[in-house]
Amino acid sequence: RGSRYSHCVGLLRELTGAEDAIVVNNGAAALVLALNSLAERRTAIVSRGELIEIGGSFRIPDIMAKSGAHLVEGGTTNRTHLADYERALAGAGVIVKVHRSNFALAGFVADVPLAELVRLAAPRDVPVLHDLGSGLLLSLEAYGLTGEPVVSEVVREGATIVTMSGDKLLGGPQAGIVVGRADLVERLRRHPLQRAMRADQLTLAALEGTLRLYLEPERAMREVPVLRMLVEPSDRIRARARRLAELVDGSVEETIGRVGGGALPLAELPSFACAVEEELAAGLRGGEPPVIGIVRDGRLLLDCLTLTDAEVDEVAEAVTACRSR
Repeated sequence: RGSRYSHCVGLLRELTGAEDAIVVNNGAAALVLALNSLAERRTAIVSRGELIEIGGSFRIPDIMAKSGAHLVEGGTTNRTHLADYERALAGAGVIVKVHRSNFALAGFVADVPLAELVRLAAPRDVPVLHDLGSGLLLSLEAYGLTGEPVVSEVVREGATIVTMSGDKLLGGPQAGIVVGRADLVERLRRHPLQRAMRADQLTLAALEGTLRLYLEPERAMREVPVLRMLVEPSDRIRARARRLAELVDGSVEETIGRVGGGALPLAELPSFACAVEEELAAGLRGGEPPVIGIVRDGRLLLDCLTLTDAEVDEVAEAVTACRSR
């Protein structure tokens, strides 16, 4: 039998520049599998400023404990230096760098760039594991969205293992992705936990379809929904809001969109909404299809940032039906 992973693995190698890759069922599983494989009963060094929680039960200290790695905190909440890692390096199983994808530190802060951690760890053959969270494959800096590292750049900087999600900014199905040095990825692939965490065939098919879009970056920007929403010009959003307002006798209001989903925590996206009467909110939520708006200042705002042009008529029909009820 052939491997169910072969198509996704080949695409991930090509798109990230990594030597090898593996796919599991979600991002938390990717991190647990990597930590258990590389640092079980050994220490994993993490900056105190990167001991994140993304919601639910995903907290880095708890993930460490369940993986069998012993957490060693370095630095302080706001400032971590290379010397903090050096002091803890003896006997370490892995250095872990966690991207702060859902919050930001500002003010009197310092952290250690990945390249410096790689230079510190390389002579001692200590792996550097970089947990990216969102898995961005294309830079968004040309669109004014900064702060999210691109996977291929992290691989080039020398991260031994990189973990990320297949959804969020990558835009595919829920999945966990590990890319990195071939011998270590192979260790993860042969790990007993890997079978318990592996992705099913439908997930892999959806992920493969998404990854193939990235072979043509311009196409990915058009056809991966999250990327299209992030970079769409505001005048197109305004045009949708005007069209919807004309169809439902509403008005157009400026709004601010936020990325959410554990990525780009400070980014604000200029947007426009069609404003209708607040009393429609509950009825629209309970309709088929459900239409979710934002109640503000006595009006219900139907923000057009996350609508496609083709969905405007559908939303207009839902508003009309809700009013008639």
